[in-house]
Amino acid sequence: MRINPKNELSAIIILSVLLIIIIAYLESNVLRIILGLPFLLFFPGYTLIAALFPKKDDLEGVTRVALSFALSIAVIPLIGLVLNYTPWGINLYPILVSTILFILIASGIAWYRRYRLPEEEHFAIRLDINLTRWRAANYLDRVLTVVLIVSILGAVGTLVYASTNPKIGERFTEFYILGLEGNATDYPKELMMGEEGKVIVGIVNQEHEDAVTYRVEITIDGADSGTIESLALDHDEKWEGEVIFIPEKAGEDQKVEFILYKNGEDEPYRSLHLWLDVREPS
Repeated sequence: MRINPKNELSAIIILSVLLIIIIAYLESNVLRIILGLPFLLFFPGYTLIAALFPKKDDLEGVTRVALSFALSIAVIPLIGLVLNYTPWGINLYPILVSTILFILIASGIAWYRRYRLPEEEHFAIRLDINLTRWRAANYLDRVLTVVLIVSILGAVGTLVYASTNPKIGERFTEFYILGLEGNATDYPKELMMGEEGKVIVGIVNQEHEDAVTYRVEITIDGADSGTIESLALDHDEKWEGEVIFIPEKAGEDQKVEFILYKNGEDEPYRSLHLWLDVREPS
């Protein structure tokens, strides 16, 4: 049996555009996985190989497939590395758009180079399922072909399993303090007795649990200076708020401590502190 599809580059582009549409407008994880795996693991490398080796005799079929997977695995991290130094960063849509742009450019070069050749030299996919030729093939070629197929199926199966059964990562809570401009600078360093000090306190629930309750106590050299009660956050939910503390005694290097408690526990869960010089009113 012989399968001889035409215009495989057009099919790759159509499937890539379809993936972006599905991710943007549909919430079908099954379709995302079915189209996402070849989009990331095969299409970039295949179109690059098609651009570099347009002749049908440049590479054998098994070699072409193997290099397509290998180059895809190399190309995607490079795209991520470049995006890391752009304003868009490493996020879903920039990676998708950049990858499809790479596929479009590589496909365009492949088309140009392929159709400058005589038609009989064009590379085209041909799946020729012939048991007689398989039995007559070199033993090493058969072994390598089987190993390649098993490796590809194993890699795809592993990725599908990892995608459908995500591992819960480390459980923790982000706890931080910022200056009033929202940066990790410009904290109060010197105040007068009775003068208000202000900072922004932030909490992000990364516990993989919903409705986690938090309490923050503020102390100055061990003396109570206020409490933030009963903050309930779902997983990945963030709270930021302006917090005021007022020193009641003069002295240098007073420790302003922000102590985080979780789910009503008596033991502190996290703590942060600032050092403050307090002067008497003149």
